[in-house]
Amino acid sequence: MDRLRDVVLLLARVVIGVVFVMHGYLKLSHAELGPAAFESLGLPLPAVTFWAVSLAEVVGGVAFAVGLGLPVVGAVFAALTAGALFLVHLSKGFWADGGGYEYVMVLAVVSPAIGLTARRWSLDELIAARRSAVAV
Repeated sequence: MDRLRDVVLLLARVVIGVVFVMHGYLKLSHAELGPAAFESLGLPLPAVTFWAVSLAEVVGGVAFAVGLGLPVVGAVFAALTAGALFLVHLSKGFWADGGGYEYVMVLAVVSPAIGLTARRWSLDELIAARRSAVAV
């Protein structure tokens, strides 16, 4: 049962990581429009916010998928998605197909949960094992 749990958590970690990479990539592939889009949403410092969010999604998504800095990246993803939920999606209702918060809410809750539990087969686990081997 532990092995199955570890496989499911690994898959969840990789899928969440890929989702964030793709969201960041989508933003960056339209970087000429991004700051204006963020400004139209009423986000503070739209150019800075656009680049910070986009790069956090891409770099964080890769780190999450390979399991590097999992608790920190999970917390960053929770903060990003909570910000998106309250600043953009909440007023649009529940359903994601209408721009609502359904999907963003799931990412906000699942990201830190995975970040705190999906350490098996991660770079974090490898680094911890190497550190303990050196300390011995």
